Amino acid sequence: MHRKRSTRLVAHKGFLCLWFGQSVSEFGSQITTLALPLAAVLVLHASTFQVGLLTTTGYAAFLLVGLPAGAWVDRMRRRPVMIAADILRALLLASVPVAYGLGVLTLWQLYAVTFIQGIATVFFDVAYMSYVPGLVGRQYVAEANAKLQATVSMAQVSGPSASGFLIGLLSAPVAFVANAGTFVVSVVSLFAIRERELAPERTGQSSLRQEMGDGLRFVLRQPILRMIAGSTSTSNLFFSAVTAISVVFLVRQVHLDASTIGLLTSLGAIGGIVGAFSCGLLRRWIGSARIIWVSMAVTGPFALLLPLTHPGPGLICYAVGMFMFSFGAVVYNVHQASFRQLLCPPRLLGRMNATIRFIVWGTLPLGGLLGGALGSSLGNRNALWVCAVGMNLATVWLLASPLIRMRDTEAVPEEPADELAGELATA
Repeated sequence: MHRKRSTRLVAHKGFLCLWFGQSVSEFGSQITTLALPLAAVLVLHASTFQVGLLTTTGYAAFLLVGLPAGAWVDRMRRRPVMIAADILRALLLASVPVAYGLGVLTLWQLYAVTFIQGIATVFFDVAYMSYVPGLVGRQYVAEANAKLQATVSMAQVSGPSASGFLIGLLSAPVAFVANAGTFVVSVVSLFAIRERELAPERTGQSSLRQEMGDGLRFVLRQPILRMIAGSTSTSNLFFSAVTAISVVFLVRQVHLDASTIGLLTSLGAIGGIVGAFSCGLLRRWIGSARIIWVSMAVTGPFALLLPLTHPGPGLICYAVGMFMFSFGAVVYNVHQASFRQLLCPPRLLGRMNATIRFIVWGTLPLGGLLGGALGSSLGNRNALWVCAVGMNLATVWLLASPLIRMRDTEAVPEEPADELAGELATA
């Protein structure tokens, strides 16, 4: 891929097109996050279990096609994969208001839309993470990821309230049109990128199983990637458990109404925005490798504030706990993702990203089950204590990795060997 060199990433037209399209679609996705369960409950009168299955069908795609998606993406140019995935997601979402208007909308259609959209999202995300390094160049990978992550965090802050207004104005099923439109905008933005992407090199005939195995071996044999996968999986497991019980805890133990819970949630997301905009300063101050474990070690203990939440002034515990956790999670994700992109040879990027996603997202549905089980057996507050301690175990993986001896990821060679065993320069 030909890369436009610039002294500033904001002058890179290709990246600006990608950033704009992703910003719009991230805000649009907030509509579906709220409209999907509302359509199931208000229009189709779904039970709690049936609504929960909507989440399960969405995550199922990461477990079922996560690994082969990486192998397929590495065989193709990444931008056409992203365009095809966005077109498919737009058509799927548009089918919901059409069926609603015809009076034939069913839960089975929502399950199908959620599952197929999940498959499209798997392909888009794997291609997207693999496309960025070649588009912007190695020197801008961390900055590009920080800008893209800032957009995600801003969508999480403002998206729910805007989505609620739109759903109230149009009804939940019709609001899907708006999200479908944002994917169309993303498609147009991707077409507007003028940087030419070269076709991936094929180094011989190999089966899909062999190519998937290459991605797994690369991740599992590289000590830092292995520890990053373990850390992120642990954090996702226990944070998913927190998510499963936090609303029930805030309603039944803290006696909050929906608007106050929404405000506390937005305050947590603001921590992600601050984290994204702080990445550049923290990277220069602490080091682009060291910040990966420091971000987790410093902010993780704030999760222990969550079970201390009580009515009145005690609400500050929940707000600060979520703010700091979101801050640390964004700083961690920006830098560990950038490290992975720099470490991996371009020919393996799709498989490496798919393998990591398969491992770390696979714990999310398990976390939901864990949270429900802990809340039922221990009580919600005690369950939050267990989860808060568990979230801090994620740091242990990183402290046991070679990252502890490194300052910067610039030590990563431009084309590392497939049999990397951690011979990276240390500070």
